[in-house]
Amino acid sequence: MRLTRRHGLLLLPWFLMPSIAHAGIVLHVDGVDENLRGAIVAGVELSQYAKRDVTAAQVRRLYEKAPDEVQAALRPYGYYEATATGDLKQIGNDWQVTLHVVTGTPVQVTAVNVEVDPDVAKIPAIRRALRGVENLKGTPLNDGTYDGARDTVSGALTATGFLDARLVTRRVEVNRAEHSAAVNLKWDAGRRYRYGHIAFKNSQFREGFLDRYVPFKSGDYFSQNQLLELQQALNGADYFAVVNVIPDTDNAKDGTIDIAVELAPAKRTIYTGGPFFGTDTGAGLRGGIEKRWINDRGHKWKNELVLAQRLKTLSTLYQIPMPGPNQRSFNFGANFRDADTVTSQSRTLQLVANETRLWHGWQRTIGINALSGTFTVGKRGGEGDNAEGLERGRSTLLYPEITLSRKRGDNPTFVRSGWSLTLTARSTAGPLLSDASFSQVIGDVKWIQSFWGSNRLILRGSAGKLWTNNFSDLPPQLRFFAGGDRSVRGYDYQSIGPRNAYDRVIGGEGLLVGSSEVEHYFTRNWGMAAFIDAGNAFTGTDYSPRVGAGLGVRWLSPVGMIRADIAVPVGDKNEHGIHLHVVIGPDL
Repeated sequence: MRLTRRHGLLLLPWFLMPSIAHAGIVLHVDGVDENLRGAIVAGVELSQYAKRDVTAAQVRRLYEKAPDEVQAALRPYGYYEATATGDLKQIGNDWQVTLHVVTGTPVQVTAVNVEVDPDVAKIPAIRRALRGVENLKGTPLNDGTYDGARDTVSGALTATGFLDARLVTRRVEVNRAEHSAAVNLKWDAGRRYRYGHIAFKNSQFREGFLDRYVPFKSGDYFSQNQLLELQQALNGADYFAVVNVIPDTDNAKDGTIDIAVELAPAKRTIYTGGPFFGTDTGAGLRGGIEKRWINDRGHKWKNELVLAQRLKTLSTLYQIPMPGPNQRSFNFGANFRDADTVTSQSRTLQLVANETRLWHGWQRTIGINALSGTFTVGKRGGEGDNAEGLERGRSTLLYPEITLSRKRGDNPTFVRSGWSLTLTARSTAGPLLSDASFSQVIGDVKWIQSFWGSNRLILRGSAGKLWTNNFSDLPPQLRFFAGGDRSVRGYDYQSIGPRNAYDRVIGGEGLLVGSSEVEHYFTRNWGMAAFIDAGNAFTGTDYSPRVGAGLGVRWLSPVGMIRADIAVPVGDKNEHGIHLHVVIGPDL
């Protein structure tokens, strides 16, 4: 195509455009802290031209408006006498504006007058909200803080059943000469509503079963917190894919309000499975089948099969939930376990019947266990199965057990502040149906606290004590050993403990293990750890802790936290080498 002179004239502006420089405004504010600076920048029109072309006339107009805009921006923070002067200069193609702000004396709230019906003001949630308004007295007047405190009272009235509550007086009187302000608020609470009919829609259970999840009854005073408790309880039951708790406020009448609970059943059967790896168990496969409910009474059934190099288990658990504030349930289960560690081998069948419930903030489990099987102890230290000193046995034990557990964490996936505590006690009632008498107590504790932003300190401890008239009749899972991923790293799983006359590890009657670990995260999901573990299993007072230390990698993966550690024994003449420890699972 031939370019004519006319075409050249048409294209000339496009060639000239890159040479036309951008002319914007660079705004600086001094004399105030960071919060007030942000409010000023957001409130003055000058800041809108940082990346927009502006003429000299526009700059002067915007500059002249700035002092009044600064005053308006600071007034919500209690500064009614703020002044602003400035400098305006052109630097290259840009205009630089500097505002020098003098805030003056802030207005203080010197009086707070709140009127609410005295009986209404006694309700705890409303009393706490009113205290927030009263606490404005003696503080600088701040529109945001005032609005928040006022709205909290209105919200508390609605949340506790005063659905018709109105704010009839809302006035803030400012005396600029005295730099003071008086807050005047009055609410007409109106009638307090009660619960009417509670209806469950699309439930797969028999009539009345879900009523036991409801933390209130018809005729009680309405409470939004109780509706939230109901929603959380139904979600936690794991029966439903959708739970919507809806108060019918549009049709409230005669002081009552009906509650509709809209439900959609979850998938009834869950299949789980896949490969896994743990240094205590080796590589393996895990598969499970769970029936979220098997009848219209909400009974549950869970089954799991684990096939790993050093552990094989087959377990089944039948649960009978008893909904209510204590989240009670009856549980019946069986577990076949074939375990092969460096120190022992066992094949046992365990039958369990127990009751779980919330008890004073704890998860309490009380039940009875029947354990029977064969075992070999003392593999470590000899030369093969036929080596002298191996201890073989068969035992049947019937014993009650109680467990108390409690945990708190700010995030179930990655805990920045939290702890867990588990206490277990078990004992045979006597020689009836048991080959040995024993009593045992165990405690496990873990504490996590973040510090300096991207770091965590993790402390862990385990302690236990066993009393028995015949130690040799107890299977390995009732004896104490140390070593492994969740014990003393740098040693094999259950490789530490008292030895018999043939220098074979046979486990002990006591346990004391502690760990200290520091993690540092380079990114949101990746970090490293340094740790030291110490502890041992022992008999009597012969306690000599083994120490392991090392470094690790942490990855917050889509399937949970993955921990890979390299650890070595410290100061142990009989144990050498590097050990790899891999653990996948939650922090608590």
